[in-house]
Amino acid sequence: MNTDSPEIVLHHYPLSPFAEKIRAVLGFKQLAWKSVIIPAVMPKPDLLALTGGYRKTPVLQIGRDVYCDTALICDVLEHLKPSPALYPPRHKGLARVLAQWADTTLFGSAMAYNFQPKGAAAVFADADPEAAQAFGADRAAMRGGAPRQSPGDAAAAYKSYLRRLADMLDVQDYLLGEAPGIADFAAYHPLWFTRTQVPVLADILSSTPAVLAWMDRIQAFGHGHIQKFSSAEAIALCAASNEAFPLHDSRFQDEHGIPLGSQVTIAAESFGTEPTQGELVGASRTRYSLQRQDPRAGTVLVHFPRIGYTLKKATT
Repeated sequence: MNTDSPEIVLHHYPLSPFAEKIRAVLGFKQLAWKSVIIPAVMPKPDLLALTGGYRKTPVLQIGRDVYCDTALICDVLEHLKPSPALYPPRHKGLARVLAQWADTTLFGSAMAYNFQPKGAAAVFADADPEAAQAFGADRAAMRGGAPRQSPGDAAAAYKSYLRRLADMLDVQDYLLGEAPGIADFAAYHPLWFTRTQVPVLADILSSTPAVLAWMDRIQAFGHGHIQKFSSAEAIALCAASNEAFPLHDSRFQDEHGIPLGSQVTIAAESFGTEPTQGELVGASRTRYSLQRQDPRAGTVLVHFPRIGYTLKKATT
C-alpha cells in the first residue's frame, strides 16, 4: 500500500459503470481510498455542496480539491502514482483517443443495449417500481432530449465494437500491448455492466472469448484498499483543508478571452449539463479550475477537463 499518497475520497455508487472504471484504476495502482456512496439519481445535496452543480458519477476529492469526469480523475491518479503507468510512453496519444472513443461511442451503444426493456427489468428486478421510474426520468433529464439508440441498432453496433476489441487482443493481452493502460479501463467498464448487472443479456460477449479473457485480467486487479467514509465526513474534510493539492500543468492558457478571477460557469457539452459557477482560478492546457464557496464545505476548488466541457462568463 502507498502510504505517502494524500487522502483519496471517491464519491460513487456500486452500479455506476464510470465509477467501476475508476475503482479498477485504483486497483491497478493499488491505491488506498475512502468510499462515499452517493445517490444514483437527484437530489444529491451533499455531492453538490462539493461540486456546485456537477452531478455525474464519480467525483474524486483530495482535501478541498474536487475533480470531475473520469478523464481528469485518471490524470490525477497518474500524478499521484505514476507507476504502473496508465499512459504507455509509445502510445500516449493513441491511448487517449481510444479511451475517449470508449467513454463516448462504445459506452453509448453498450448502455443502450443494456437498458433495453429486458435489461432494465433485470437491473431493477429487486427495486420498487418507483425507483425504476425515478431512474428513467433522471437519465432522460440528463440526456436533455437527445435520442438513445434503438435496441436493434445498439446491438448491431455493440457486436461490431466487441469484434474490433477482440481484433486488438488477438496477439496481445491488452488493447495496446502487453501492459494495461487507460484505453483498457475505458473500454472495460460498459462491458462490465453487461456482464455483471444484466447477465440476461451477457451472451453478446460470448462470441468474443478474447474479450472475456481480457475482462478477467482487468477484474483481477481488484479495487485497491477501501475504507468506508460518509458524505458528512467528506464535507468536513473539505471544510478543514487549508491547502490546495498541487498538480503539474498549471500555466494559464487563454482560449476564451476570459481572465483569471472572472466569474464563470463550466458545464458538460452533453449529458448532465448542469453548470457549476465560480471564480476562474486556473485554465491550463488540459483543465479548468474554479473556486467557489459553500456554507458547509467552505472554500472548494472544482476541476474539469477542457475536452467535453464549455467555459462561459457568468451572467449573474
